[in-house]
Amino acid sequence: MKPIGKITHYYGKVSAAVVELHGDLKVGDDVRIEKEGEGFEQTVDSMQIEGEDVKEGKKGEAVSIKVSQAPKKGSLVLLLE
Repeated sequence: MKPIGKITHYYGKVSAAVVELHGDLKVGDDVRIEKEGEGFEQTVDSMQIEGEDVKEGKKGEAVSIKVSQAPKKGSLVLLLE
């Protein structure tokens, strides 16, 4: 597992989390979202930057991804390899 980002915000009504990326992330990637030993794994099904659908996010960008569970603020996003 490789850390590629951090959750900075969660929108409960639409089940989306904002991820500040420290590495590249693509639709279809498998990730683990974790904080203090608790977390969940999922596939990135959709991603947006400022409301526009994108296929990938690059290091330094903030992307929104759909999440299957509510993550804790500050959770790490780990890329499963």
